[in-house]
Amino acid sequence: MKTRMILSITAFAVLGLIAGYAFFGKLGGEYVSLKTLFSFGGNTLQNAFRSIAGIDELRNKILLCGAIGAVVGALLPLKLKKYK
Repeated sequence: MKTRMILSITAFAVLGLIAGYAFFGKLGGEYVSLKTLFSFGGNTLQNAFRSIAGIDELRNKILLCGAIGAVVGALLPLKLKKYK
């Protein structure tokens, strides 16, 4: 049961991240590269660019979609268990 729940959480989190990238990953009509989206740290100039360009906001939206997917993945097996 625990293995099934972990797989469900992982699968739905990945699906949420993919959906989030599909919906929110565009900036200026083009998709932002994954390397740019998930690069943390850097110098002050890079941080300022990401902040001004809105990349931080995109990243937060995409990660929120992944978190929502993980929650759905956790609740779905519990809901299906009630019907058995």
